[in-house]
Amino acid sequence: MSDEAPADPKRLAQANMRAPEIRRFYREAGVIEADGGWALTLDGRTARTPAKNRLIAPTRAIAERIAAEWAEQGETLSIAAMPTTRLANSALDGVANAREATLDEIANYAGADLLCYRALEPEALVAMQAAAFDPPLRWAEETLGVRFALAAGIMHVPQSAEALAAARAALGAHASPFGLAALHGATSLTGSALLALALARRALEADAIWRAAHVDEDFQISKWGQDWEAAERREARRREFLTYAAVLAAL
Repeated sequence: MSDEAPADPKRLAQANMRAPEIRRFYREAGVIEADGGWALTLDGRTARTPAKNRLIAPTRAIAERIAAEWAEQGETLSIAAMPTTRLANSALDGVANAREATLDEIANYAGADLLCYRALEPEALVAMQAAAFDPPLRWAEETLGVRFALAAGIMHVPQSAEALAAARAALGAHASPFGLAALHGATSLTGSALLALALARRALEADAIWRAAHVDEDFQISKWGQDWEAAERREARRREFLTYAAVLAAL
């Protein structure tokens, strides 16, 4: 491992999204078996990440998603429209050299997990949170063999060392670069390491997890309506989340 500070996979992905568009320089995108994985090829040549690593995915299904993104590009390339490619770049250029740091960052969310913070009022929101949060929280507690403390309002309630250690150990079972990159993205988008773990373990459908993560937002929308720009941003995040779900399912 390099002595330099490890690359933050989230910032790396954001930097990838800001990359300028460039003209398409290949005719065909494909997949070949390589080095125990599956590599993206462009006109028969193995593609590389921004850090010049060979773009090799651990499964054919992931590699084919990446190849499909490249094949669907038009005259100019837009990395913003290639979520699986961005995840692969983050996994290979960032997470691969910072697995423990990335796992720590994901596990830290369990100390203030979305599922553990409940509203005191209004009654409708309290009921919506209970319906959305209680099933995945029960699953997490049964799966990990620990209890998580609930907090009322925004007052922080610390979780036990046992609960945090159990969450980190469970998340660590998905500590491949691609697995951690997908977990990191899912955790960041939902605000919940426990929901990300449920996604990785396929304990709940991806759409159900996404809805659970947006109960508060949906309650506000039901009261005040939805702004179309906010709706577009949310839909973009949802597509990103579904990419993480697909990668986790393919591992």
